[in-house]
Amino acid sequence: MSLFDWFADRQKNAPLVRINQEVEEGDGLWSKCPDCGTVVYRKDLLANASVCKNCGYHHRINSEERIRLIADPGSFEPLDTELSPTDPLAFKDRRSYADRIRDSQQTTGLKDAVTTGLCLSSGHPLALGVMDFRFMGGSMGSVVGEKLTRLIEKATSRRYPVLIVCASGGARMQEGMLSLMQMAKISGALQRHQAAELLYLPLLTHPTTGGVTASFAMLGDLILAEPKALIGFAGRRVIEQTLREKLPEGFQTAEYLQDHGFVDAIVARTSFKATLASLLKMHGSRQLVPA
Repeated sequence: MSLFDWFADRQKNAPLVRINQEVEEGDGLWSKCPDCGTVVYRKDLLANASVCKNCGYHHRINSEERIRLIADPGSFEPLDTELSPTDPLAFKDRRSYADRIRDSQQTTGLKDAVTTGLCLSSGHPLALGVMDFRFMGGSMGSVVGEKLTRLIEKATSRRYPVLIVCASGGARMQEGMLSLMQMAKISGALQRHQAAELLYLPLLTHPTTGGVTASFAMLGDLILAEPKALIGFAGRRVIEQTLREKLPEGFQTAEYLQDHGFVDAIVARTSFKATLASLLKMHGSRQLVPA
């Protein structure tokens, strides 16, 4: 018997080995819920606003999908699309900041971590800013701060309510103090918007942390959050080491923060647009186009 025949015979008589390939989020036609393990046809998941029908887990979505869920079809008009980050500090860690920007722009198709614009939502005029965690963890640099500030100022001049969808790891360390300045700049624009007696709603999604939480994410007239969203400033380990005490489980979830007064309402993504319409109407917004 030749070596080839021997090998073929071994293969024919070998026991069948099944390989269980785990379906990952966004992998082809199917998606697996990381919370309950349900495997679902991706088209069905998208049709349900990327919310698991079995357990209600909210899958992370990008800014384009978020805008599609909030804005009326064809109504979104993007603002300041030409703004792009620079590298003022020539920052470099394991890689240069310039390389990280270029890679994020190529993989996401975005200039930076926020998309802003004016739209209609259920017929109501709205100034909308949506952060995208895919772009360097949704970190807040100079462009994010500038775009949100300009959005709020335009909303103030037109007397529009503002909705900012937050998804961020916090301030962008590669821009140092320039990044931290954005906290004050955005907060100042929101103060002027509030002084004009206009509505501001932040929607906190998973995750919302760091300098974003410490500034505009917590300055809303009503603070909304998605179910089970991670919301906080620093991580558990840092806080426990600082306080030298054990923290309760789930202390940075939307549900825990609602129980302790930091979040006003938790709204499922599938009902968010209808809830938003009710809030806008309640606060005096008039429909420009019947929904």
